Amino acid sequence: MDKSHLLTDMEMVGFLVNGYHLLELDLPEGLNERIAGRLDELDHNPGDAIAEEVPELWQAVEHPAVKGALVSLLGEDYEVQGHRHWHCKQPHTGHMSWHQDSTNSRDTRIDRLLGLFYPTDITPEMGPTIIVPGTQFRNAPTDRMATYTNIHGQVPMVVKAGTFALTHYDLWHGTAANRTSLKRHMIKFLFRRVRDNRAPTWNHDPEAMDVPTAWGGKRDDPKNVLSFGNPIGVGQSDHYKERQIRWKCWNNLLGVADATDR
Repeated sequence: MDKSHLLTDMEMVGFLVNGYHLLELDLPEGLNERIAGRLDELDHNPGDAIAEEVPELWQAVEHPAVKGALVSLLGEDYEVQGHRHWHCKQPHTGHMSWHQDSTNSRDTRIDRLLGLFYPTDITPEMGPTIIVPGTQFRNAPTDRMATYTNIHGQVPMVVKAGTFALTHYDLWHGTAANRTSLKRHMIKFLFRRVRDNRAPTWNHDPEAMDVPTAWGGKRDDPKNVLSFGNPIGVGQSDHYKERQIRWKCWNNLLGVADATDR
């Protein structure tokens, strides 16, 4: 694989802190429009067979930037799982409540990712997916989450056509209402780690963490972002717990799971 498509230390740390990574793919001219047109013509939801109905989707899944990010996060022999789904947000439909796609156990491993592909531009009025950065390590009962409204720091996926979003499987997400006369298309894919890392699988600088800790200050380097990044401004106690989980995830990705947390 061309190593230029692998993630950097800062991008890896950004994923551990925020729980997502966005890729704007340089797909062949007209491909996004063909995919969107095929989706518009479907008269049923084929479920797991969506990529058989619209095989052009594989050009997004197999794009070098997507493969490079997946190798970085899940290892060189990651698996594209069989489950996938076309989420079509119909015109003039309401929001989807906050939820997680899995039972959150504050796992210290990065084992499963969601891949969300958007073949059209998504505006704020089209019912974008909304995520809450950093919530991949937070557990909450689904019935309680469903009562929440806007959350401080939430991010609507207002993206360009051809965007592929990789998110932690446990990241909190929902959708806004679609207030337009257009369908909002998103195709979800699942990816799984096959085996634990024995070494970094991204563009890792072995000296990236050999910098002073910026206690009480801010510095834009991997070590200090991993330690002090706080995307939604959680309280000190929660932040300390999440920081420990991030460092355990980092050590697992390095292939040194028994290393002392920073």
